[in-house]
Amino acid sequence: MARKAKSERKTGLYYAREARGMSRTELVKRSGVSKQQLSRLENGLIRLRLDHLKPFANVLGYSPEQILLWGRYPGTVGGQSLGEVLPPSEQVAELASRSEADYAKLKKRKDGRHVDRVKSEGWLFPASFVSKQLQISPKQLLVIEADGDSMAPTIMPGEKVIVDTGYKTPSPDGVYAIRDSFDNVVVRRLQLLRAAQSQRIKVISDNPKHAAEEVALSELEIVGKALCCLKFL
Repeated sequence: MARKAKSERKTGLYYAREARGMSRTELVKRSGVSKQQLSRLENGLIRLRLDHLKPFANVLGYSPEQILLWGRYPGTVGGQSLGEVLPPSEQVAELASRSEADYAKLKKRKDGRHVDRVKSEGWLFPASFVSKQLQISPKQLLVIEADGDSMAPTIMPGEKVIVDTGYKTPSPDGVYAIRDSFDNVVVRRLQLLRAAQSQRIKVISDNPKHAAEEVALSELEIVGKALCCLKFL
């Protein structure tokens, strides 16, 4: 009796390549993976793993996690329904990391605050998530990648934090994105010290290995209030 062929089902790798408008031949050439292997991976004939996707990540400009969870991971859409997503004009920008931007040449506005560089590709959040869960305009949102372990275990290194840039003062107390003394954007817990004679803020790291510090409110540049964090379980 003839063995039934395994049915094909397009994977996130196929949709990621299509989203970039790249031919299979070009992806083979740039990734170094054979055309036969690429075909099997794209058509679901091989169960995708993160190590399968690493050769394609830099070429396509998506992380292995985005490709593996295509259609379910923010920043990906197509092939798998996510419902209505934000239009291109309202996609949420991600702040470029220190390694992706020349912070030595970072300019300042007239008010003294920095003009941060953002990545060219916006995040595609479902419109219902922004309007019903976050209850905010997408134009006020910014995605920031956590750097270091200062907020662990609340926020781990590399996790994405969604920030409401409408907050420029630490009220109420909570987790905020701020600019540190090295002009980096970091995430910290802020607490207003109401007993102090002048307005002072306690800057707290959730990781007990990192000491808290106090600064004057006038010396603190707040990028926005952290609303939620995207993480893998």
